[in-house]
Amino acid sequence: MPGFPHGRPLHFNLFNNGSGHHEASWRLPGSYPLANLDIEYHERLAQLAESVMFDSVFLADHVALEGAARRPAGRIDPLTVLTAVARATTRIGLIATASTSYNDPFNLARRFAALDLLSGGRAGWNIVTTPGDASARNFGLDSQASHFERYQRADEFVSVAEKLWDSWEDDAIVADREAGVWADESKIHTIDHRGRFFSVRGPLNTPRSPQGHPVLVQAGSSEDGRDFAARHAEAVFTAQHTLADGQAFYADLKRRVKLAGRDPDGVKILPGIVPVIGSTEAEALELNAELDRLVLAESGRDRLARQLGLTPAQLPLDKPLPDDLPSEEEIEGDKSRFTLIVELARREKLTVRELVGRLGSGRGHRTFAGTPEQVVEVIEQWAREGAADGFNIMPATLPSGFELFVEHVVPILRTRGLIRSEYQGTTLREHYGLPRPPSRYAPRAASADAAPAGVAARGSE
Repeated sequence: MPGFPHGRPLHFNLFNNGSGHHEASWRLPGSYPLANLDIEYHERLAQLAESVMFDSVFLADHVALEGAARRPAGRIDPLTVLTAVARATTRIGLIATASTSYNDPFNLARRFAALDLLSGGRAGWNIVTTPGDASARNFGLDSQASHFERYQRADEFVSVAEKLWDSWEDDAIVADREAGVWADESKIHTIDHRGRFFSVRGPLNTPRSPQGHPVLVQAGSSEDGRDFAARHAEAVFTAQHTLADGQAFYADLKRRVKLAGRDPDGVKILPGIVPVIGSTEAEALELNAELDRLVLAESGRDRLARQLGLTPAQLPLDKPLPDDLPSEEEIEGDKSRFTLIVELARREKLTVRELVGRLGSGRGHRTFAGTPEQVVEVIEQWAREGAADGFNIMPATLPSGFELFVEHVVPILRTRGLIRSEYQGTTLREHYGLPRPPSRYAPRAASADAAPAGVAARGSE
């Protein structure tokens, strides 16, 4: 397929966000406001994505409850949900969000290893460094740690998790009934990690999983987030509103990955796209307008104020953003989302009310209302012009928006060779074309660590 990276189809992930990614989707007639809490709903949506050979499904997560009266806010722990989904599917990857700020490496590494084992090698971890004082107060803290410190902790957290996943060699289990030996203890290793944030002896008490490690996913686009992704991520979910921004992010992150001594093709960049689909462009635009009319402006302003480090009183609905906003350096929350929001408002000269409406449709991701053919044109353009290795599909309404995508957009993608027609493997790593990392403690991995200068061994530090 000329014009696309390596001539391969694109990667597609379904971001399951309950009743939809538009903030007002749950208010439409026929919507399902309890979708987040229904395991059969999660299973059916994953099965639909699997039927058209999507690489993965993804669940976000939060550890604080805000605005519960105004929109669906209750969530079930993603790892719990995806363990059930693993039993209802056979091939599709299962990516769960989990925070490095409010977990410990041993427990979280064990839970992800369990999901990978139970699913036959389909687990992925979306690594987040949770912002917000509300979250901190749920864990005995008065306020959030600084942005820089959250990423420092995340860096060590992931390093410890990888050591724990490596602590069992692939052939450690021998299950020799006659000799009475279940495992070769010489192939199970303590890690004896002692660092700034964690002291962990190991080994993990869960054997090595089918993928070696779950696929590591990351979504931060700040300077710290990009550097972290360059060191650790194997897939990146990102939010860019324009093609130019997408191209700039793609080129910058691939450059950082190369500088980190890794293969840029080993990091898949998947921008979010929020499709609103109609049989005609006018029909799609009308649905989008109906959704925007249902957004509660005051509720959206409250959330915007938190993101910008302001009070709601500082954001009159029918005026533009104040001129004297904090700088990104002063924001200790989500820096990349702060910058995206401010640039969108300034570039398009939006009032606060208009900005709330725009963010309600996709929280800064690329929102597009149009026909199936027009949606495909956007996808093809971003891939062809160096902004994406694939896409994080975020339907404005669920399940209806994804059902339309499957019925009308996927056949066009398939005709153009942009999406696979069948799975070539069984693991998420195989779907993404990623290598299986060896245990650093295995003899072959040890010899790789001793490779000549300039040859990077996976998992080395």
